[in-house]
Amino acid sequence: MKKTFVLIVLFILPIVAYLFFASGVNNFGKLPELTQNVNELDFSKEAKFKDKITVLGFLGSNVESRKGNAFNLNQKIYKRFNEFTDFQFVMVVPFGTEDVIVEIEKELATLSEIDKWYFVYTNPENIKALYSSLNTDIQLDDLLGTPYVFIIDKDLNLRGRNEDEEEGTKYGFNSNSVADLNNKMVDDVKIVLAEYRLALKKNNADRTK
Repeated sequence: MKKTFVLIVLFILPIVAYLFFASGVNNFGKLPELTQNVNELDFSKEAKFKDKITVLGFLGSNVESRKGNAFNLNQKIYKRFNEFTDFQFVMVVPFGTEDVIVEIEKELATLSEIDKWYFVYTNPENIKALYSSLNTDIQLDDLLGTPYVFIIDKDLNLRGRNEDEEEGTKYGFNSNSVADLNNKMVDDVKIVLAEYRLALKKNNADRTK
């Protein structure tokens, strides 16, 4: 009996574990595309969505009130993933907020390198058009802001969850909620980054054949 038990532990359980995790990768290895063809940042010279994995936010004209959102995102998401080459943060803000944004950038810079943070200034029409192209069930407020942020992939698709246990279709992540960032957004960013890493490895392997 002892020999049988030892054999099960040494040989059978690792195989079962492998099959379980392999199945998990197949079933949950891709984050759903909720909206395709999100508008490109044609009004920006510094940042583009194409070929980048982007966390997109809209701070609105009352930027001071969303400073805490930026710090939550920096600590919980940006610092965790900013070493990935194609990862970036884009915060779209109305013209007229430049002075406050400069102060926020200075404060963020005391916490981490911010070379992949982009604050993109534009007019209300561009902000509304970009936000509309996300096609979500979340509304911008009257100041053109929202606490929610969104994951845009390299092909300009909005990624999210279509079977979230609490929200059903989950288009964005509430940066007011550390729990939402920790429990959901971290996992979803991991999935998107893993997708592209696996695709890159596959392409490199195919080239060497």
